[in-house]
Amino acid sequence: MTARSARAASQLDWAAPWLAPYREGGQRVASSLADGRPLAQALNVVLASGPAFPLAAGPLRFVDPDEQPPGEAYEAFIARTACVPTRDNLHDLFNALVWLRFPALKRRLNELQAEQIAQAGVGATRGAVRDALTLFDENAALWRAPPCLVGALRVRDWHALFVTHRSAWRDAQLMLFGHALLDKLTQPRKAITAHLWPMPDAPEALTPELFASKSYLPLPVLGVPGWWPANESEGFYDDPGVFRAARG
Repeated sequence: MTARSARAASQLDWAAPWLAPYREGGQRVASSLADGRPLAQALNVVLASGPAFPLAAGPLRFVDPDEQPPGEAYEAFIARTACVPTRDNLHDLFNALVWLRFPALKRRLNELQAEQIAQAGVGATRGAVRDALTLFDENAALWRAPPCLVGALRVRDWHALFVTHRSAWRDAQLMLFGHALLDKLTQPRKAITAHLWPMPDAPEALTPELFASKSYLPLPVLGVPGWWPANESEGFYDDPGVFRAARG
């Protein structure tokens, strides 16, 4: 990473609740970056200090983007080499942190992407399944929650979700998975919305059919209790531009 980017990584607010799953790994990477290494090298230093993350092609590694041959799709290159092209920016830092924290899920996504590419090639459009896989990779949140919360979100009853049943969030598990979503939250805005999926019991639960169904739900993440001071006021949710009524 450039000195400027390394400084940006070290200055991230690792106390932010949405970064909790990535805090330990992120701080270790920031420490490695402080020695002046490019991001890919800093990540490999962290990888070397822990268990190997095997992909079908071998142990996971992060590499300079120039190692990806021109014309080869990003996902196909990862599947073929077990190497993740990594630029020196925060977006790719978050992508790498998700690999470090959820390697089995990232591996499953890559397998599905590579299968889609092998079947249909790379054209002007990705197709429904590849589009959904990319959306998941970039903007998904994983959620396990009491039925009262799930039901309220399905009908976009924001008052029930965040006010009436506010105490039920103590029994919910929410983890932001999408690296673009994490990147956007470096500059928090009320309208930032995750595509929410049920938390899979195992990576194999993620299937092409599931992604084609588009069974996600929208969640403005700064409405989550305890995630943003302003949402302690009920009036925070009286914003139809963000907390929109269900269609139909």
